[in-house]
Amino acid sequence: MAILYVIAGVNHFLMPRFYESIIPPILPYPKWINWISGLAEIILGVLLLIPTFTSLAAWGIVALLIAVYPANIYHFMKGYRKKKMIWVLALRLPLQFLLIWWAFSFT
Repeated sequence: MAILYVIAGVNHFLMPRFYESIIPPILPYPKWINWISGLAEIILGVLLLIPTFTSLAAWGIVALLIAVYPANIYHFMKGYRKKKMIWVLALRLPLQFLLIWWAFSFT
């Protein structure tokens, strides 16, 4: 799980246009939101590996997954309108709850 979040966080910096494009336009400063969420994923992923911080990091991941869920909904709606990868985007929505459960199991 830690590796997954560190890699996902690094991807925010390697592919910023993708992540910024799925941030709902109602939210200001998509570059900052992308940067902060990517950094949070990296930090929380590393903290998962430190036994003293595992539970705290897992709670942080739960909160982060809940916070970014609107981006997943927006990404699905955007893809649905353009008829692009609908099934992948639809699968991602319930997958988020599985990821939340997985992170919760570390608390």
